[in-house]
Amino acid sequence: QVQLVESGGGLVQAGGSLRLSCAASGSFGTIYDMGWYRQAPDMQRDLVATITTHGSTNYADAVKGRFTIFRDNAKDTVYLQMNSLKPEDTAVCYCNAEATSRFFAARRSYWGQGTQVTVSS
Repeated sequence: QVQLVESGGGLVQAGGSLRLSCAASGSFGTIYDMGWYRQAPDMQRDLVATITTHGSTNYADAVKGRFTIFRDNAKDTVYLQMNSLKPEDTAVCYCNAEATSRFFAARRSYWGQGTQVTVSS
């Protein structure tokens, strides 16, 4: 079982920055892809950014040029640096990781509980 704990959310003014962190813990084998997703009120959960084990990244069009995803494999942690934040970035942000367990080789997807990002105008 993988536990993902997000931190770094909060309230920031438009144009400001936040850095989200997601640390994986628990009993697991290998973590593969990791990513960030977000869900605004009454909206679906959308992909924000993903990163592979080797650093290949993918971003939603809405955040390209403003957000940067990176990871520290030694710490089993993924980060999302969010710059030039806009009010429309307000959402609950969820960390996601694809990982094997200690006892099963098949990759499974895990989710954190989410951290609130609120951008005021």
